[in-house]
Amino acid sequence: MNSRRRKRIRILGKVCFVLYIGFIIYFLIFSDWYGRTTEGMDEYHYNLVLFKEIKRFWEYRHQVGLFAMFTNLFGNVLIFLPFGFFMPMASRYRSFFSTLFWSFGLSLGVETFQLISRVGCFDVDDLLLNTLGGVAGYIVFMMCTLLRRRYVNKRKKNKNRRY
Repeated sequence: MNSRRRKRIRILGKVCFVLYIGFIIYFLIFSDWYGRTTEGMDEYHYNLVLFKEIKRFWEYRHQVGLFAMFTNLFGNVLIFLPFGFFMPMASRYRSFFSTLFWSFGLSLGVETFQLISRVGCFDVDDLLLNTLGGVAGYIVFMMCTLLRRRYVNKRKKNKNRRY
């Protein structure tokens, strides 16, 4: 892959990353889809017990419904998956640990903002699930990078064989 095409892909990754950050801030903080409102939120709501909400949603999945269970458990993972994919594409920091750190940091920022502004609740289970989503996105990014490199190397070998 030539440097011009590589540069275009990196710019596209940066644009997608910025759009994604805007989306995640809107969706997790300001969106009314999950009933995020300050009405009736006179006190702070938080969960500091790991796996408490995950266990509660699993145990009461028949009462809350499969959609609510799915959006709470898997939605938190899925919403951070693009972060883990686009972050190494858009930045110099491409390591697993930097993706883990920044996924946790963004999730912590969102959860803290929800607690302070009383729009939602601070939940350590969300921190865990969001961070796992970022890590899963990084794994997908690395698999795509590996496939791309194999494809490029295979094309180079075939090109060299022709001559």
